[in-house]
Amino acid sequence: MGFKCGIVGLPNVGKSTLFNALTRTAAAQAANYPFCTIEPNTGEVAVPDKRLAAIARIAKSKEIIPTRISFVDIAGLVRGASKGEGLGNQFLANIREVDAIVHVLRCFEDDDITHVEGRIDPVADAETVETELMLADLESLERRTEQTRKRATGKDKEAITVLPMMEKALALLQDGKPVRLLLPGIAIEDLRLLQGLNLLTSKPVLYVCNVAEGDAAAGNAVSAAVEKMAAAQGARAVVISAAIEAEVAQLPDAEAAEYLEAMGLEEAGLDRLIREGYALLDLITFFTAGPKETRAWTVARGAKAPRAAGVIHTDFERGFIRAQTIAYPDYVALGGEVAAKEAGKARDEGKEYVVQDGDVMLFKFNT
Repeated sequence: MGFKCGIVGLPNVGKSTLFNALTRTAAAQAANYPFCTIEPNTGEVAVPDKRLAAIARIAKSKEIIPTRISFVDIAGLVRGASKGEGLGNQFLANIREVDAIVHVLRCFEDDDITHVEGRIDPVADAETVETELMLADLESLERRTEQTRKRATGKDKEAITVLPMMEKALALLQDGKPVRLLLPGIAIEDLRLLQGLNLLTSKPVLYVCNVAEGDAAAGNAVSAAVEKMAAAQGARAVVISAAIEAEVAQLPDAEAAEYLEAMGLEEAGLDRLIREGYALLDLITFFTAGPKETRAWTVARGAKAPRAAGVIHTDFERGFIRAQTIAYPDYVALGGEVAAKEAGKARDEGKEYVVQDGDVMLFKFNT
């Protein structure tokens, strides 16, 4: 469905190392899962989900196909990017094209790797990038708001509708705050208006604390400061060692598991990153299952059954009649579709049904 997370950060924070580990992981997945590198700086990876294997065993599926998410390696930002410094214009344009931002922060000391600001302070680094994005948004929105006010005065219906949201966003930016602070609890109609403004700071953010190998399991003092900052913003944070991930991405599964265990890690950090990126976009997974394949599909949280059907094929949405739905716990506990039907756990849902994470679904439609 083209959900994209843009990986951003100052130069020399480990951003490209992390992206390269992601793409190597994706290349390894290609033996079992569909994968493509869309552009040199974009890679699609499977979203890890243990439920797929459980469903496939019960359905006796020949193939397992996970849902996927794209990661885009965006050119490093420097102070003054909002005014075109460095690759500023390209940086800002690339961010506008993604759905969420994965912000890599340097939380490690290494005398051999120069920090562009001359110090290790990830919270300050985050503020540098945030400031550039807010300045770019402020310049753009001030101009657009003034034009919209004039149109609203002339009774333009579209301008009258969007102006209140523009003014709320502008007030936040003028107060030195990102527009995404409007997101918690926002009504769906207002969310669409906000998304239509395509502001850089309206995109949800996941902070990635890139730590040294020895800090991968528990983090360190500076990564803890980032986690505190993220919590205050209502954002997410994850601790990862890009160096470890680069090693793991090149190992066979058995060796990778042993290596992670030796480092005190239960799973690869990239798996956590992928899941967090998926959650950041407020996405959920539903499944289809049969002898041919068990497959995971992605929809936005709150999507109704016809929309989910349309993810599979647009004809399914147009001709939607109803959806047979079995909750994942019931599907597994009872041993599949037939047993779930016999136990009364297979429900026929109509057009107003809101899809739940983990639903195993079979769509009925007119051709």
